[in-house]
Amino acid sequence: MAAFLDDDRSSVTRVYLHTFGCKANQYDSEVVRQALEQAGASVVDDPGLADAAVVNSCTVTHTGEAKMRGLVRRLARRRPGVRTVVMGCAAAVDDGVIARLPGVTGVVRGVDPAAVLAALALEPRPGDGILRRFARGTRAWLKVQDGCDEHCTFCATVLARGRNRSRSVAEILAEARRLAEGVEEIVLTGVHIGSYGGDCARPESLGTLLERLVAEVPRVRFRLSSVEATELDECLARLMADRPDRLAPHLHAPLQSGSDRVLKRMGRHWYTAAAYRQRVEALAVRLPVFGLGADVIVGFPGESETDYRATRALVAALPFTYVHVFPYSERPGAPARRLGPPVEAARARGRSAELRALVADKARRHVATRDRGRADVVLLDRQGGRHEGLTEDFLTVYVPTDGERPPARYAATLRYTGTDLMAEPHAA
Repeated sequence: MAAFLDDDRSSVTRVYLHTFGCKANQYDSEVVRQALEQAGASVVDDPGLADAAVVNSCTVTHTGEAKMRGLVRRLARRRPGVRTVVMGCAAAVDDGVIARLPGVTGVVRGVDPAAVLAALALEPRPGDGILRRFARGTRAWLKVQDGCDEHCTFCATVLARGRNRSRSVAEILAEARRLAEGVEEIVLTGVHIGSYGGDCARPESLGTLLERLVAEVPRVRFRLSSVEATELDECLARLMADRPDRLAPHLHAPLQSGSDRVLKRMGRHWYTAAAYRQRVEALAVRLPVFGLGADVIVGFPGESETDYRATRALVAALPFTYVHVFPYSERPGAPARRLGPPVEAARARGRSAELRALVADKARRHVATRDRGRADVVLLDRQGGRHEGLTEDFLTVYVPTDGERPPARYAATLRYTGTDLMAEPHAA
């Protein structure tokens, strides 16, 4: 669904595309990129060269929305006359604020490449809906579903994305085969990927989907994006344990709180802190190499010191290799607004800082344990004069090189220098 604000049909040939937010948003932007290029436009990295801009927005936090509005204003100042289209989650729940920003000529409420093209007076080309390449080098995202049927009280994404909608297995397989021609790793993403298949005509699950992908799409390494710990079934656990070269032994499992009382207030009714811990510990026993991440919200309305200490204790006890810690951010339309005021800002910042320090120490200790270990490395971009790589357990490593570009994927022996983790090609 789109709102068009300007009927100026001047020619658009160069488009600047910018994305805020999660991997699902990044995937959506690639679909829009493909539609723009098929319609005859070129996507440019420098906004100063653009006739138009497409900004894919996020509504998870107020900070993300503020950054989006700031970018739109800067685009209008730097490139007077630029036509900006804002799409995505923040656009889907917008009450008219985005439409009034300078330079905005279209607001596309959600993900609709055809509406983006229409807002830029570009004619769409017929297609099969398959994303053919990803502009991020050796890794690609593949969205397997959209939307969510849960109702977390802090979340506005469900308001923006709607109910769970799974893509067909056939379409996912076809897209994975095309993407695998140009990348070494494919990350399965969505809004609630653990619910995959629940709305399909015939029974499907994320686990059975991965079994098909591993069997029918050769060579490439798959990775899960964010998935609930209690939705990781035996198919997925077995693939991580038995085929770590095909399904990375890495789980990003949103925790949000280690307090059952706070979890109930958050509307996260499908697990308890004990159930989360049990599932993670059972998986960790099976995986010799295991990357474990989570999201945690501190300062949620009503979070007591006891609640926070329960969260801290659970984070300390589990083998996390990284955790994203977020101070609670009130979202318009989200039910948490009715639960009372959040924790006082200074106290929430203190809790965030303490938790981040704990996690940073755990991350350093995990990196140290990988010294002299084996790794399956996928090459990333060149940064600061060095090549970066990504291991199966989601560690960034640096690749020694004599000036030649290393292989896109290779077996490595890791060496910890005390600050960096180096990935040296493993001797046969």
